[in-house]
Amino acid sequence: MSNPVEAERPIILLVEDNSTIRNAFGILLEESGYRVRKTGSGEEALVLAGQEPPHLVLMDMGLPDMNGLEVTRRLMADPRTNGCRVVALTGHALDTNRDSCSAAGCIGYLTKPVDTAKLLRLIPGFLA
Repeated sequence: MSNPVEAERPIILLVEDNSTIRNAFGILLEESGYRVRKTGSGEEALVLAGQEPPHLVLMDMGLPDMNGLEVTRRLMADPRTNGCRVVALTGHALDTNRDSCSAAGCIGYLTKPVDTAKLLRLIPGFLA
């Protein structure tokens, strides 16, 4: 039997290849009231999103198996996941990078290192 309160909490899929960052952000997001699914792989992100589409995806652009732009494009092309909101997390702050992320389907763009307080302030807007 599912918990109705649990079902009301937004799901965030955190896709980050650095396990230290992934685990720290996962704890922060869970403590902030979100249900969090985590992976360091683009392929696994696609599988997890297809199983239970998240409300928000925090997408590292530099993944080892495929880049975050490709993962985002695939999410947007899949009818099961094309309603997901994707926010790019990247170490590159160039306008061309921002434009590429937007063209792939990202609704937001945050440069690393990500200010966690700022991230928590922005998430409600990304979910709206």
